[in-house]
Amino acid sequence: MSDLKYSEISSILKEELSNFQFESKLSEYGIIVQIGDGIVRSFGLNSAFYGELVEFHTGIKGIVFNLEEDHVSIVLLHPSKDIKEGDQVKRTGKVLSIKVGEGMLGRVIDILGNPIDGKGPIEGKLFEMPLERKAPGVIYREPVKESLYTGIKFIDSMIPIGRGQRELIIGDRQTGKTTIAIDTIINQKKFFEENNPVYCIYVAISQKGSTIARITQILQEKGALPYTTIVAAKSSEPASIQVYAPFSGTSIGEYFRDTGRSSLVIYDDLSKQAVSYREISLLLRRPPGREAYPGDIFYLHSRLLERASKIIKDQNMAEKMNDLPVSIKKEVKGGGSLTAIPIIETQSGDISSYIPTNVISITDGQIFLEKDLFHSGIRPAINESISVSRVGGAAQISSMRKISGTLKLDQAQFRELESFSKFGSELDPSTMEILKKGKINIEILKQPAHSPYDIADQIAIIYVGTKNLIKDVPIDKISSFEKEYLFYLREKHENLLISLRNGILDDKISEILDKIALKLSRKYIL
Repeated sequence: MSDLKYSEISSILKEELSNFQFESKLSEYGIIVQIGDGIVRSFGLNSAFYGELVEFHTGIKGIVFNLEEDHVSIVLLHPSKDIKEGDQVKRTGKVLSIKVGEGMLGRVIDILGNPIDGKGPIEGKLFEMPLERKAPGVIYREPVKESLYTGIKFIDSMIPIGRGQRELIIGDRQTGKTTIAIDTIINQKKFFEENNPVYCIYVAISQKGSTIARITQILQEKGALPYTTIVAAKSSEPASIQVYAPFSGTSIGEYFRDTGRSSLVIYDDLSKQAVSYREISLLLRRPPGREAYPGDIFYLHSRLLERASKIIKDQNMAEKMNDLPVSIKKEVKGGGSLTAIPIIETQSGDISSYIPTNVISITDGQIFLEKDLFHSGIRPAINESISVSRVGGAAQISSMRKISGTLKLDQAQFRELESFSKFGSELDPSTMEILKKGKINIEILKQPAHSPYDIADQIAIIYVGTKNLIKDVPIDKISSFEKEYLFYLREKHENLLISLRNGILDDKISEILDKIALKLSRKYIL
């Protein structure tokens, strides 16, 4: 049978099934004519639509991916061992959807919302949300201006992320991309405790089960699991699961956004999703384009990331969202946000290849991690000259904006002079000053994994660096100075830290910070 053309198969089947009664059934049912590599080709299903969920006699589900003249191609969501040629497949009339609700927090689920963490069924009220939804239109969005604090000094000072933004983390493997994402989730703990939560969704795409278990354990230990949902698409699962996992995570995030709350979704990582989509496309015999990816790979990522947004507060928001099920419309409030942090893996730092350039052009900025910086001990290994946030200062509190305004420029100047200083032996005093200040700032911006900083602590220590108050402290003593300085502020000047947290940095506060820094730095100067 496999030697025949599809057109021949359909004509033979039509001849054999000329019975009118069954002909009418062909619009709802199909017969499998070929199966392999997670792809099923079926004759019939004449009324099926693209993206429709279909069901096989064994209960296994698939998605209609190609609509061709004589047959439809279906991508399976489960292994195909119990399906064979000649079996029947039927339409469901539904699109792929996931049940969402508060009960998903603290759980590890698959892409259909089924729990896989052994803690029993998901409790509470659940609503059905489609995996694919149209992104909110411009008139339903409002400017991104509220900070999403990551707790990472490098990012919150120079590459700020706002609630509703899309910020890409990009870099080679083993440079700390996932660590930044996990630290951002951990940093939301205090907001959860203060009743201003950012609900987090971590989507693990094509990762080992052991890696997902380790991340779950870190979040559990740090107290971050109660406001986090982990969507797991393991590397052992079919390619279709990897492709749809980010859409599941987005639908959960949209539930929190549409009910008037803030959410954060992390896709780790979209380059693996692109590889899975390429695999399916090539098996479906779609024409390959650049780097063998199909032409619609850009659309795959754009329709996913465009859904991140800050929604306006509107009493009639529920009526305007026509694509939402009736059951959830009573809960819709508006005024929420969905922030997206996609991760992309590069090969040897090449950000000019197809998938990196695609995702860079869709997102509102990128955090670029470099292997050389990582190996030289600068962690997080962020290259601040290539990294950018297109929302920028709009998503920063005024006290941070005041002290970090010159920081990025100072560090860019330092990087340039540092590369030149390797070749020159004689350096003038002003160049030496810039180099010394740059090295001190880098030391201040370093921080260990899973130890996010409060925003007030970040402002206090970055202030010391930008004002050059510790220029005489040896580089290897800066870490010790920082610990003592922040401990002193917490013990003796709690009100000052509250002011910084509220965006206040006036002359009086600056004077106090100057005195404390100069007083404590004396004992570290040789």
